[in-house]
Amino acid sequence: MAQESKATVASHTTPEDEHSSGKSLLGPILCWAVVFADIGTSVYYVPGFLYNTEGITTLAGFFVLLTMSVFVLLTLKYAEVTQRFPQGGGVVTVAAQAINHWFGALGGMFILVDYFLTAAISCLSGMLYLSVVIPSINPRILEITIAVLIILGILNWVGISESAKVSLVGAIIAFVSDLAILVTVFTHISFSEFIALIPQMFANHSLGPVSILIGFSASFLAFSGLESISQLSPVMKTPRKKVAGIALLLVVLTIGITSPLLTLLTTTLLPTQTLEDPILSNQVVSLLAGNWGNFVLQIEVAISASALLVFASNTAIIGSYHVFMALSRMDFFPAFVLKRNKLRGTPHYSIALATGIPIAVLLIDKVIANGSIDFLGQLYAFGLLGAFTLTCLGLDIIRHRERKAARTLAAQLSHPGGDNNDNKQLPSDDVLYRITETTHESALDNGPALAGGLDAETVAMLASPVQNWRTRIRELWYNIDFWLGILTTFLVATAWTTNLIYKRPATLFGGTVAGIGMLIAYINYRRQKQKGYLPVVTTGLEGRLPGSILAVLTAKNGRNDMIVRSAINSAEGKPVVFLYLGEPRAERIPQIFEVYDPYLYDPQAKKSFGKAENLAQKSKSPRRFVYSTEEPGAVADVWHIAHPHDTIIAADYAGDVADVNPDRIRYELTPDGKVAHLIKRW
Repeated sequence: MAQESKATVASHTTPEDEHSSGKSLLGPILCWAVVFADIGTSVYYVPGFLYNTEGITTLAGFFVLLTMSVFVLLTLKYAEVTQRFPQGGGVVTVAAQAINHWFGALGGMFILVDYFLTAAISCLSGMLYLSVVIPSINPRILEITIAVLIILGILNWVGISESAKVSLVGAIIAFVSDLAILVTVFTHISFSEFIALIPQMFANHSLGPVSILIGFSASFLAFSGLESISQLSPVMKTPRKKVAGIALLLVVLTIGITSPLLTLLTTTLLPTQTLEDPILSNQVVSLLAGNWGNFVLQIEVAISASALLVFASNTAIIGSYHVFMALSRMDFFPAFVLKRNKLRGTPHYSIALATGIPIAVLLIDKVIANGSIDFLGQLYAFGLLGAFTLTCLGLDIIRHRERKAARTLAAQLSHPGGDNNDNKQLPSDDVLYRITETTHESALDNGPALAGGLDAETVAMLASPVQNWRTRIRELWYNIDFWLGILTTFLVATAWTTNLIYKRPATLFGGTVAGIGMLIAYINYRRQKQKGYLPVVTTGLEGRLPGSILAVLTAKNGRNDMIVRSAINSAEGKPVVFLYLGEPRAERIPQIFEVYDPYLYDPQAKKSFGKAENLAQKSKSPRRFVYSTEEPGAVADVWHIAHPHDTIIAADYAGDVADVNPDRIRYELTPDGKVAHLIKRW
């Protein structure tokens, strides 16, 4: 088909291997379980936190419901991120591809702040719920919380980490417990009594623009965990768009049923002294079950909440140490972060950081706010909303590029070259080049990731004449979705800005942690530059680059430096496309939350691109970096899209390039050997 890319990965697996790989990946139910086990735990501490936020109190349920509408819009964007970036990474990958590698690093800092606080809050809240069952632990809550975090760190060091099937059990228990509480309450109050809670919720409150903004922005804490879906891309079954869509639909339904109602009921039915108590306000869901049900339900909710919150804390530790490793592979953090211990083969330094920083956060909270979980909730906003905002902005930029590429393609289609009736034809197979390829995806027949997140089929659809009502509806939905995305970005950015202004402790804490992280990234960047090497993020090819130079680098020829210098010397201000052909790698299923980009696992490719970037910066030549596996037709795919004037390649490799038809070949002798220039006038 015209919309399909010719760039595919040669599969080295048998059908049996493919079947077993598919069974190891996550379907929509397991993806829902992982995300719900994260988001669903927020309801255990958010009602008490919101009630004790100035100006909110009984309005907590209203603001959670209000923010729920934006959460639904966010799920649309995160489902799309999951499909566009199957290598995972979430905000790190989106920001790096959409803007530049520094924004990718900044996104990494935002999500790390989010994970640090999630680990601390969830574990502390879990111990507070456990104290419902064992009241004697109350005086030692902090010490026990720190001990549990240390145990989680040790378990991760041993290699016992995350299981989607365990998440499924936990998610089902949490959802059934929530439903049991709701059924219990509604069997004790009539519908008219429930409706009467609404005016009671608004009593003694005057809603102005500032109070609405503060309540709206604070309530995003109830939906922390949505970012998990974009981290699951590498381990998700295909087609990802369908799997992520179904999973997030289930998330919206289950969260929509439980979170707003439980928040409303806990903040209006429980006594004021309970909601204002620093301990009891963080046990409200269990207390609601006990007040309106019985002691058995109260204990069951307390035990399940405690276990699930500790599980959510472990999820945050796993997510944060994978982000540490991804940032290290991107050369923002020192290489020691990637080191694995010889005994267990686990990244002990990353795990130590992911465990130690939340412990430090708890100790700081003890000094500043006497161990208040509400204070930790105040700090939460910076990283969570920062990551949401940067992800939304990055996706908007990618969508804009898609529309721009479609306009360029439409202009090309408007030239003569149609059929005998002069009708425009659909774009050819080389509209866009699919860049980042993962071997396990090819076995699952899902195709590689797209160039910089762009969707070739969407570009082709936008650029082509409307041919039937299905195409018209699809294009209409794309345009509606585009502007809904802009609205989502505006609303999330507004919430983040509000928190930056009104939650100064969050701004100070988050800004300090992110600032320290960016400083480390900059120092590491400068050290690499002194060695003649700069970190590079692969980019996309959105269409033709007239007069450009294509420099072909390979893992085998040993003359990459010579080709890079020749390309930059020949550029004279024209764009240079550096194409690296990496060696095919053995297939494996990534771990949950792992960023699985083959380029980041290819040190030779990173070194070659790093040297090229260092030299190209000095010459100020525009450049693109494309990574692919070495296979027949890989060079031709890029050559047909970019339409380079000069393709530079090692002389002894020139004869092996298939489907590249230059007008002439010129050979250049350099001090390091001979290179071939494949010249073409298009």
